[in-house]
Amino acid sequence: MGIEDQFKDKAQQLKDEAKRRAQQGQERGRQQGQERGRQAQERGQQSRERGQRSLDDVEDRFES
Repeated sequence: MGIEDQFKDKAQQLKDEAKRRAQQGQERGRQQGQERGRQAQERGQQSRERGQRSLDDVEDRFES
Protein backbone atom coordinates (compact mmCIF):
# COMPACT_ATOMS: atom_id res chain seq x y z
CA MET A 1 0.00 0.00 0.00
CA GLY A 2 1.48 3.27 -1.07
CA ILE A 3 1.63 6.45 0.96
CA GLU A 4 -1.05 7.98 -1.24
CA ASP A 5 -3.45 5.15 -0.39
CA GLN A 6 -2.69 5.57 3.31
CA PHE A 7 -3.54 9.27 3.12
CA LYS A 8 -6.76 8.52 1.25
CA ASP A 9 -7.77 5.93 3.84
CA LYS A 10 -7.00 8.27 6.73
CA ALA A 11 -8.91 11.11 5.04
CA GLN A 12 -11.93 8.82 4.57
CA GLN A 13 -11.77 7.73 8.22
CA LEU A 14 -11.71 11.36 9.35
CA LYS A 15 -14.66 12.22 7.08
CA ASP A 16 -16.66 9.26 8.41
CA GLU A 17 -15.89 10.20 12.02
CA ALA A 18 -16.84 13.84 11.44
CA LYS A 19 -20.11 12.77 9.84
CA ARG A 20 -20.89 10.41 12.73
CA ARG A 21 -20.19 13.11 15.32
CA ALA A 22 -22.31 15.62 13.45
CA GLN A 23 -25.23 13.18 13.42
CA GLN A 24 -24.81 12.51 17.14
CA GLY A 25 -24.76 16.24 17.83
CA GLN A 26 -27.94 16.76 15.82
CA GLU A 27 -29.69 13.94 17.67
CA ARG A 28 -28.56 15.26 21.06
CA GLY A 29 -29.74 18.74 20.14
CA ARG A 30 -33.12 17.41 19.03
CA GLN A 31 -33.57 15.47 22.28
CA GLN A 32 -32.62 18.49 24.37
CA GLY A 33 -35.04 20.65 22.40
CA GLN A 34 -37.85 18.18 23.00
CA GLU A 35 -37.07 18.10 26.72
CA ARG A 36 -37.09 21.90 26.95
CA GLY A 37 -40.38 22.01 25.08
CA ARG A 38 -41.92 19.43 27.38
CA GLN A 39 -40.80 21.35 30.46
CA ALA A 40 -42.21 24.59 29.09
CA GLN A 41 -45.49 22.85 28.34
CA GLU A 42 -45.67 21.49 31.89
CA ARG A 43 -45.00 24.94 33.35
CA GLY A 44 -47.73 26.38 31.17
CA GLN A 45 -50.16 23.70 32.29
CA GLN A 46 -49.35 24.43 35.93
CA SER A 47 -49.99 28.14 35.36
CA ARG A 48 -53.33 27.40 33.68
CA GLU A 49 -54.34 25.13 36.56
CA ARG A 50 -53.47 27.80 39.15
CA GLY A 51 -55.38 30.38 37.15
CA GLN A 52 -58.42 28.11 36.91
CA ARG A 53 -58.33 27.45 40.67
CA SER A 54 -58.22 31.18 41.31
CA LEU A 55 -61.22 31.73 39.06
CA ASP A 56 -63.07 28.91 40.79
CA ASP A 57 -62.32 30.47 44.20
CA VAL A 58 -63.65 33.84 43.05
CA GLU A 59 -66.81 32.22 41.69
CA ASP A 60 -67.32 30.37 44.97
CA ARG A 61 -67.02 33.63 46.93
CA PHE A 62 -69.63 35.34 44.77
CA GLU A 63 -71.98 32.36 44.98
CA SER A 64 -71.76 32.20 48.78
